[in-house]
Amino acid sequence: MDDVDIAAEIGRLAAEEHALERAHVGQPLAEAEQARLRRIEIELDRCWDLLRQRRARRNAGQDPDAAEVRSEDTVEGYRQ
Repeated sequence: MDDVDIAAEIGRLAAEEHALERAHVGQPLAEAEQARLRRIEIELDRCWDLLRQRRARRNAGQDPDAAEVRSEDTVEGYRQ
């Protein structure tokens, strides 16, 4: 996955997230929708992390293709 692919996936996920939120303005999300929204947020975090890794590797003169998608636990652990 290159930077363009990652950015496209971020855009797709963000659009899905916004559509889900807009569809329920002023109303609570169903349990399945809450779970989907959480999955979207996690996948967005993982995509952004991968894009940052690629940029950092490129800026350091390293191969950006050596960057790897990190686990959910790793990426979500950054917040704590």
